[in-house]
Amino acid sequence: MNRPYIFCHMMTSLDGKIMGNYMDTPEGQSASDVFYNISFGKNPYYRHQGWLSGRVTTDDNFTFYRKPALDENAPTVPEDDFVAKADAPMYYVSVDPSGKLGWENSELTYVDTTAHVIEVLTMKASNAYKAFLRKLGISYIIAGEETLDFALAMEKLKSLFRIETLMLGGGGVLNWSFLQAGLCDEISVVIAPAADGSSKTPALFDTRDDLASDNPIGFNLKSAQAMDDGSVWLRYMVKNK
Repeated sequence: MNRPYIFCHMMTSLDGKIMGNYMDTPEGQSASDVFYNISFGKNPYYRHQGWLSGRVTTDDNFTFYRKPALDENAPTVPEDDFVAKADAPMYYVSVDPSGKLGWENSELTYVDTTAHVIEVLTMKASNAYKAFLRKLGISYIIAGEETLDFALAMEKLKSLFRIETLMLGGGGVLNWSFLQAGLCDEISVVIAPAADGSSKTPALFDTRDDLASDNPIGFNLKSAQAMDDGSVWLRYMVKNK
């Protein structure tokens, strides 16, 4: 399969949660800086060309549950993919199968990293939504009819946008779905020395709503590094992808 090298890079609490009140502690904030510097800082460890998240993560961090400004009478757009920018230094890839995210422009900024937006859609996305993306200059690819074809999406990201290395930073369901599909090569986790004990926040990997199977997966430890702030950076290679 001709796809990017994919590493899942996440920050968790000591009890494995990727969201929660622990993030507001001094320990959580410090670990968040460590997480960012590894992947996006001035001298990052990873040299990737894009990062990918799911719809809920995107809404939580960038589109804030806005509704898209759709024109239901928009002229019919071509059925194939739309490449608005093929040479961006960084891409943000959002998995949005039905087309629901309310973008306002084609770029976003995460701390001091600017990225061009790519939407990953299925055939369920409406003509009005695709016309909405085109009007904003947001690239999109079509991968699957009723359900997302992850493998096809990854192949298109490499062939259309020349993404050789992709960071996976989803919610737990998306992270686990990539692992179950054999599409994740490496796990990178920054563990903050903090926890909040919540049972309602998502974990690093999740099978919620039966969106992915619970077949177990093994990993080989690549490195373990204690950071100056008390957090720990672990790297694992996926053993049986």
